Amino acid sequence: MPPLLYSVPVDHAPFGNPRRNYRESPEPETYRRRHRPLHPIQLSLLGSLSLDLETTKARRVICLGDSFDAPTLQTALPDSDLLTLTTLQAGLDWVWIEGNHDPGPVQLGGTHRRSLMVGPLNFRHIAKTSPTPGEVTGHYHPKATLSLRGRALTRPCFLFDDTRLILPAYGAFTGGLHSHDPALACLMSPTAEAILTGPRPCKFPMPGRTPLS
Repeated sequence: MPPLLYSVPVDHAPFGNPRRNYRESPEPETYRRRHRPLHPIQLSLLGSLSLDLETTKARRVICLGDSFDAPTLQTALPDSDLLTLTTLQAGLDWVWIEGNHDPGPVQLGGTHRRSLMVGPLNFRHIAKTSPTPGEVTGHYHPKATLSLRGRALTRPCFLFDDTRLILPAYGAFTGGLHSHDPALACLMSPTAEAILTGPRPCKFPMPGRTPLS
């Protein structure tokens, strides 16, 4: 499944964490150093982003935090990747939202914000317990599992209710948090819904608060 670019609202392109990493271990820094390449942005991801920006004609890009997972990693991009990213930023209003693992890549171009209000929408990294309507966040990388013809199908998903929207990660290698996880269940209302990503996105009630067997 290719990465997705999220166009909410029109002319804006917010996307969840583009970093390449796995679920955090009890020793996250040691784990990250041992189990993944030094730099988190792959050329394939940058290529997908370039194509998506061309397709959507977005004029603003909002990165919802932890784009580089750790402050030191943003300086480790190979020159070729840095050139590609800088080229993508040209002519765009590019906003880096501060994440909990990194404060935003201050060495790179663009605006660096803790959160961003765009009309009725409030873009931030981590959801608030009591949000104002229109909250859009990354951080959690939600995924959901459905039983389809006797088989379990798990994919990244959007989660939304009347108050907030939580985006899946922009990237195929980022770990995910199941929608029934308490960290997500406590944030979403009983009427929350999910949109499962894939060739044919589908909307359905947010899967139950317990895992499918």
